[in-house]
Amino acid sequence: MELSLFHFFLLAIASFRLTRLIVYDKITERIRAPFFDEIVELDEQGNEEIYLIPKSSGFRHFMGELLNCHWCTGIWSASILFVSFELFPTLSSPIIFILSIAGIGAIIETVVQILVNE
Repeated sequence: MELSLFHFFLLAIASFRLTRLIVYDKITERIRAPFFDEIVELDEQGNEEIYLIPKSSGFRHFMGELLNCHWCTGIWSASILFVSFELFPTLSSPIIFILSIAGIGAIIETVVQILVNE
């Protein structure tokens, strides 16, 4: 399938949303958990701060490092979406459209929150 500017835009927004989903969203927290250790520290006010540190070695360390970096995960997300779009356009298009719509919604919500808080 030929990659038009429209499809490029959809893939870019879908990659953004998939990356956020994998790295930051609460819904994927359980998927990320096996690759991190939790470190609890107290801040100056005595409140607990929880830090996620990638596991110390092996495959879990590699995955923890990957999931700890949105730039790294973004490359893999973009690659997976692009390859699936090229090889299986009928199957991957609905997923790409849904991720793109959700990504644009997230961007709009962020802009609205910035404008409201000014």
